[in-house]
Amino acid sequence: MSVPAPESPSFEHVDFEALDSFRFPDGGGYPQSYREFVRSCGWARTFGLWLIYPPVQPGFADGRARAANLTEHFHTVFRDGEEEEFDWMIEPDGSWDLAERLEVFGWSENGDLLLWDVASRNADEEFPVWESRGMNTLHLLGSSLDEALLKLRERSEAQVIEPLRPARL
Repeated sequence: MSVPAPESPSFEHVDFEALDSFRFPDGGGYPQSYREFVRSCGWARTFGLWLIYPPVQPGFADGRARAANLTEHFHTVFRDGEEEEFDWMIEPDGSWDLAERLEVFGWSENGDLLLWDVASRNADEEFPVWESRGMNTLHLLGSSLDEALLKLRERSEAQVIEPLRPARL
């Protein structure tokens, strides 16, 4: 993993079985960089801002279900943008086709998103990681979560990963 893990990560609600058994439509599981992050950091605020959603046990908030809701909202916003011909929304690095393939796996407390291109697994079994700032731009952060975390860390004043207490639904 490209960033230091917290001393006392929060794991009590993480569903490690789902972390290992989940499969995307291409038949592959979660990318190795994501699994390593979840196993090392658990539920945490990364660099003072970012929440990366792990699979969680039933009855807990802020897991992959939250990411699925954000993905649905992201797709709605981008479909509307395409209909309105707001091509600036896919700048500087994206396309409308790409926006349809992206799935949220992280969120910043200022409303930005981390997304995977789940149709473009690379030779290392990783998904390219994208950032949507304000849910109206597309920036390629890297070919894996490790690469994306390095870029996010470079532009952050906070350099730590802070464990968070899980919330029950």
